[in-house]
Amino acid sequence: MTTSGEKFNPYTGRALVPNAIDATPQAALLGLEPPRFCGDCGRRLVVQVMPNGWHSVCSRHGGIDSESRGQR
Repeated sequence: MTTSGEKFNPYTGRALVPNAIDATPQAALLGLEPPRFCGDCGRRLVVQVMPNGWHSVCSRHGGIDSESRGQR
């Protein structure tokens, strides 16, 4: 976990910078792409895509899924 409170883009893995434009992929904006990076630490997630949604797991921060994000 980052101690500075830094957050990361869950689709690109880049650090979020206040007042900066971050190019999030169009498929992610439409809800068609699961997050591939942890928003807390920027690590790559283990992602399982299923016919009815997806499930992502960070080795440090645990898992999230499409149901918890309201995308299922």
